[in-house]
Amino acid sequence: MGLLSLAAMAPAMAQAPTPPAPKAESPYRASVTKVNDLVHTKLDVRFDYAKRYLYGKTWITLKPHGYPTDSLRLDAKGMEIKAVAMMSGGQQQPLKYTYTDAANLRINLGKTFRPGEEYTIYIDYVSKPDELKVKGSAAITDAKGLYFINPDSAVAGKPVQVWTQGETEGSSAWFPTIDRPNQKTTQEISMTVPSKYVTLSNGRLVNSVPAGAGLRTDTWKMELPHAPYLFMMAVGDFKIYKDTWRGKEVSYYLEPKYAPFAKQIFGNTPDMLEFYSNRLGVEYPWNKYAQIVCRDYVSGAMENTTATLHGEQVQRTDRELLDREYSGESVIAHELFHQWFGDYVTAESWSNITVNETMADFGEGIYLEHRDGRDAAEAHYYRYLSRYLASPRDATKNLVRFHYDSQEDVFDLVSYQKGGAIMDMLRTYLGDEVFFASLQRYLKDNAFGTGEAHQMRLAFEAVSGQDLNWFYNQWYFDAGHPIVAIDYNWDAARKIQSVTVKQTQPGRAFQLPFVIDYYVSGKVQHQAVTMTEATQTFSMALPAKPDLVNVDANKKTLWLKTDNKPMGEFAYQYAHAPRVVDRLEAVAAAAKEQTTSAAARGVLLAAINDKFYGVRGAAIQSLKLDDKAVAKAAAAPLRKLAASEKQTAVQAQLLASLAKLKDKKDEKFFTNQLNSQSYGVQGAALRALAAVQPAQALTRAKAFENDSHSALSEAVVAVYAKSGGQAEWAYVRNNFDAARPQTQFNLAQPMADMMGRLDDPSAFAEGVKRLRDLGVKYKTYGADKMATTMLQEAAKGQASRAHATEAQQAVDKAVQELKDAK
Repeated sequence: MGLLSLAAMAPAMAQAPTPPAPKAESPYRASVTKVNDLVHTKLDVRFDYAKRYLYGKTWITLKPHGYPTDSLRLDAKGMEIKAVAMMSGGQQQPLKYTYTDAANLRINLGKTFRPGEEYTIYIDYVSKPDELKVKGSAAITDAKGLYFINPDSAVAGKPVQVWTQGETEGSSAWFPTIDRPNQKTTQEISMTVPSKYVTLSNGRLVNSVPAGAGLRTDTWKMELPHAPYLFMMAVGDFKIYKDTWRGKEVSYYLEPKYAPFAKQIFGNTPDMLEFYSNRLGVEYPWNKYAQIVCRDYVSGAMENTTATLHGEQVQRTDRELLDREYSGESVIAHELFHQWFGDYVTAESWSNITVNETMADFGEGIYLEHRDGRDAAEAHYYRYLSRYLASPRDATKNLVRFHYDSQEDVFDLVSYQKGGAIMDMLRTYLGDEVFFASLQRYLKDNAFGTGEAHQMRLAFEAVSGQDLNWFYNQWYFDAGHPIVAIDYNWDAARKIQSVTVKQTQPGRAFQLPFVIDYYVSGKVQHQAVTMTEATQTFSMALPAKPDLVNVDANKKTLWLKTDNKPMGEFAYQYAHAPRVVDRLEAVAAAAKEQTTSAAARGVLLAAINDKFYGVRGAAIQSLKLDDKAVAKAAAAPLRKLAASEKQTAVQAQLLASLAKLKDKKDEKFFTNQLNSQSYGVQGAALRALAAVQPAQALTRAKAFENDSHSALSEAVVAVYAKSGGQAEWAYVRNNFDAARPQTQFNLAQPMADMMGRLDDPSAFAEGVKRLRDLGVKYKTYGADKMATTMLQEAAKGQASRAHATEAQQAVDKAVQELKDAK
């Protein structure tokens, strides 16, 4: 599952609180007891688009697991059960059953079956997903399993689609099953659909036949076992681009508009398949790999076995692809890596989702390393780790989480980003040869079965020969992370350099193996150490005072650190230490001292020409151009870089920085960049032009109104917020309403600015409603506080107007509703 990136919406926090014990109201979640095992699932389904129903028939083959049984419980959410029978040859023998809570179908089998003795149950049913009362999570925003998109064609220009979402336990909303991750079954699905539509499901298409006037039945067969939550169907008007890898079909299903760009969007997939198969030592285990893009998807993407479903954000035109960084492509690698970690070997319980999601996040980085090099991969992991460290509420959660209120709760920054950083740390500790041989051992030992963190630990121990309980106990089965302060002392008389590392987090000290590098006269001396106490000092005899002491030289330790070395050493670190994180740390340190330190400014000016675009971008964003000394030093280098920079994200950052100078000599450059093919650059150029020529920017913004690309429309909104009038409000409001969640957050501040500036009570009321609703919907991310601040600022903007009292009352009411929202 690809996690939707909403964490960036909330304000960042500097450090984590004390990890508490599990809340009393969060029960222990034991692995589900297996009474019966799924063996094979056969489905025959058709769709009622008007009612949004699925009419289904299923034949489920099962066998008792460990003990004889005369009963069967199936998950079947919100269905109408029309018939239940035991199959005997081709005959049906009706069975007694109860259907409680519109969720549990309990069947009396009529006889006792022994462990391993197979039997087949027939069920005739109707699935009614739109009548379900269910809720999702941060990762999966809805849980009704089956989705009809624009089934009555009421929304012009929007495709008619049907698709499914199984994780976590949504498959049982469209077919009866034992909807648990520790079940595995083969499958066969026959879908009767309008003949004008394309279908996709797991496995291979074995048959496609006419089924009456305007209808067709497609039968898809999955001959290897997988978990019920990985079942999928999709129906709609898709164009298929077919690729191949080692003789297997690799296909991409897109809306016709985007079909010409299929190869550009998904074209790295065969290379990913080759790389992962070789790196893991286990060839891609399934008979095909398809990827489909669907509208209104409830998450980022889903790794259905052989048939990944992506949200529409992955679907882009050639111009939009100019701005796609790896963060926009990494979901393709993430879901593919799941085909091994999640599909081939599946988490045996939601508590152990780490063996799925942690591994997929880790998989993103190793492919990037293969394709673009170590700098790109380490910057990717560093960004993910920073997101976790900025979320104090996640520091209280174990990676393996046996206590939770809902299984949806485990899909978070801990299971994904923190887990990925932990796996990268373990890779560094063990070394590549042992690490990847261990992953191969885990996959082969548990092939087509289930796994948990302990089984992964045992695989690492078997290959490495080491006891790794200490690592798993502190990183997998406990919460939090080290918070450290690092101090230095040079004893000139004894020529000994000391490094004191102090863990300041409450609770136990972490055991931390890392390397310290000492740089003396151009030579590097390495010291491998292991920290086992809360405060520990490490020393090294050296021929002279070092130019740099670089603690955690591999930059893989998961900790929140305060590094108390002087700016001069950070400057040396930028120039001489080998890793991209070394340079990013130096940029961050220099950003804090740039207004008072020439050395700090020197680091930032060097970094804007760094070989890696991510460092260039970080340096450019860090420049405090409202400071005269910084602006004077940076203006010429920024303009020089702007003339040659090729990476569109950095081009956009350069435009934003030059705009802060508010120098009309840049007007021509800004105007020229409005012609860029990159939407991101165009948007940044429009904002920059507004800084030096507001009236001209307002005129140019109107010419871009019909372009719906978010980077450009956000820039138009920003210009209107500062310079537009009542005539432009409708554009701002309508774009906010049509935007995806992240874009709504980007538009919230300019909309609030415009509300406060316009003398328009109707517009003010419309804005208040939208900011309040956004704050309520994403309150768990801190959006309520953001919305409250924006509303109060907007009210201040109305203070001198005739309707000031009404505006303040509306804001007060909205703020109270934000406080009261659950």
